[in-house]
Amino acid sequence: MMNKKVSSKEMASQASEVLRDPDASAIQKSLAASVLSQASKGKQTGAEMEKIASEVLQNDRYAEKTQSLAASVLSQSNKENGKPKQSKTSASPKKD
Repeated sequence: MMNKKVSSKEMASQASEVLRDPDASAIQKSLAASVLSQASKGKQTGAEMEKIASEVLQNDRYAEKTQSLAASVLSQSNKENGKPKQSKTSASPKKD
């Protein structure tokens, strides 16, 4: 199932600014790159980036801009009932 959620123009613009900022942290740049990659339909947040974004939101040491990027990344994830959707190709075989 294709993810139909996309980053807003405002968040994409903010992410672009972060990527051009030489003083932006590595975590900000990673989150910003994820936000920008989701600015068009069909892109889905990867599990590792979801984990990073979740950790950022659970830690108030991060700057507001970093948390905003993390929230945007998580809002694009394709989850139902709190669990990531598994694609048919990545499903693990059933054990007997």
